[in-house]
Amino acid sequence: MTKQQIRNHYLNLRQGLTDTEFNKLSLDLCTIFFSTIDLSTAKTLHIFLPIISKKEPNTWLIIERLKKEFSEIRISVPKMKVDNTLINFYFEGRDQIKDNKWSIPEPQFGEITPTNKIDLVVVPLLAFDVKGNRVGYGKGFYDRFLKECRNDCKRVGLSLFDPIEKIADIDTNDARLTSCITPQKKYAF
Repeated sequence: MTKQQIRNHYLNLRQGLTDTEFNKLSLDLCTIFFSTIDLSTAKTLHIFLPIISKKEPNTWLIIERLKKEFSEIRISVPKMKVDNTLINFYFEGRDQIKDNKWSIPEPQFGEITPTNKIDLVVVPLLAFDVKGNRVGYGKGFYDRFLKECRNDCKRVGLSLFDPIEKIADIDTNDARLTSCITPQKKYAF
């Protein structure tokens, strides 16, 4: 399937989930994340904030647990810029966050996170394949951002669904994941 076909299919699959199914999948993702991802060397962790209307995995569960159990890790969250790039801010609390005009939660103020300080990026996606390629919404925000990160920065996707065999139209601008978490297990690439 092409990226556009995958986007359509997986957006529909997400929207078809009941609230109960979605909440369980998000909780299971959080459990697998903390049981399989080594956070011992992470000083700064970047994580996306979920778009509720698109049933993105509820990363607030991960953020809250990080704050409670890994207070030494600084959390960074993204904000979209008009040039289709991301600027990242250290997370200070929910009062810092407001939905933009597309209903995407973003920080409105705070200390900018230098990209070279980020050790692990939790990456949004609609689908991924068995080689670690991902399909996002098609604007390239995370592909550009991940290419700015250090080579040793871990790139962890969160997916509500298992991998597909192959994404037909991967190109050189696409940034691969180092691993991906599903509600059942971790896939390493």
